[in-house]
Amino acid sequence: MTDIPTDLTWIRAAAEGDEGPGPWIEIAFGPDELVHLRETGDPANIVTTTRVKWDAFAEGVRAGEFDHFIEDPDEADAPIRN
Repeated sequence: MTDIPTDLTWIRAAAEGDEGPGPWIEIAFGPDELVHLRETGDPANIVTTTRVKWDAFAEGVRAGEFDHFIEDPDEADAPIRN
């Protein structure tokens, strides 16, 4: 298990100026190329991954590899696509 530094700067993944209620995912870039993630509703539960894996995930999001998990905005009552 990785010791989580206590002096991390958490970045909230929410629209700028969005006050809540959330919950949101927060991300912190730590030493040794580690990336820490937590949910604002359960901040003690922290998941740690490497910067390489985080970058691959972020690139996949940009490339649309996870778009099938979101709802179609044109079909408000449609279920999440599989």
